[in-house]
Amino acid sequence: MASFIPRAGRGGKRVWQAHVRRRGHHAQVRTFDKKSDAEAWAHEIEGEMRRGTHIDRSQSETTTLTDLLDQYEKEITPTKRGAAQEISRLAVLKKQPLADLRLPAITGKVMAEHKKQRLKQVSPATFNRELNVLSHVFTVAQKEWHTYLPWGNPVALVRRPRADDKRERRLNPQEEKLLLAAADADQGEPIGAIIRFALETAMRRGEIAAMRFNHVHKEARTLAVPETKTGEPRKVPLSIRALAVLETLPGRTDGPVWGVHAASISRAFDRALTRARSGYAQECKKAGQIPDEHLLKDLRFHDLRHEATSRLFEKGLNPMQVAAITGHKTLQMLKRYTHLRAEDLVELIG
Repeated sequence: MASFIPRAGRGGKRVWQAHVRRRGHHAQVRTFDKKSDAEAWAHEIEGEMRRGTHIDRSQSETTTLTDLLDQYEKEITPTKRGAAQEISRLAVLKKQPLADLRLPAITGKVMAEHKKQRLKQVSPATFNRELNVLSHVFTVAQKEWHTYLPWGNPVALVRRPRADDKRERRLNPQEEKLLLAAADADQGEPIGAIIRFALETAMRRGEIAAMRFNHVHKEARTLAVPETKTGEPRKVPLSIRALAVLETLPGRTDGPVWGVHAASISRAFDRALTRARSGYAQECKKAGQIPDEHLLKDLRFHDLRHEATSRLFEKGLNPMQVAAITGHKTLQMLKRYTHLRAEDLVELIG
């Protein structure tokens, strides 16, 4: 049986609080500006209860997206290898207007507006990565926390923008020389050695940061990588140059190889890149030359993995051999990381 109680709302305005109670169900309470709206809602809820189709919406109606994001960050994110990156994305999501809404209010129209506004600030690729996290938050909420989502997973209600984040950035010999010279001058992280090692092994930044000396088998010339992005451990063959890089590290034979976090590698790389570009510009000025506007520009540490992968092909290795080294699970993904120079293929075709 439903009951309707007048209450004082914001600014002293009268509102109507509807109460629906039925044996075998939790009491349902909701407030409306008009009594007619309260009666219509109560009638709908009573009908669902009689038919046995009622779903308790009370938790959903009082839960905001921020509540879900906080619970997800506390319970789910720490179990992931990429926890640090995900925490950053969750922090960004919590700053969006979307985060203040209660779950039933997150409709397809709301998601479309979120997409429109967000794409003014970030690239389609970044937006899609945020959607991946958000979609998993809603999936966990439904399946593990049994949270009622009236529209299902709201992420499914918005079309993802096409993201062409394929990069074809190769490191030319002049850039490599200038970059390494600037990196070797770094008084902090051993970024010069790390760059050389990355170019020899095609390893990911996180894999390099996680290296330990007991993973290195000098006699067999291999490096064990127990934790990878794909979840499958692998062994990386070490070239003579890669081993030589490890030999230059002073006085350590156990524990972490580099003693730096993944984020520190990127920061040190960016510092070296800035110094290299500045030094190059100064040399051009002294020589009365115009600097190449593309040299040492738009270069990221991850591009070294692209470069190293391409060099493995240029050495004559076949796709399966390269994939075994790089850890790519599909040839399609391997292709995205491979950009061969026609000039370097001339000698191979005779």
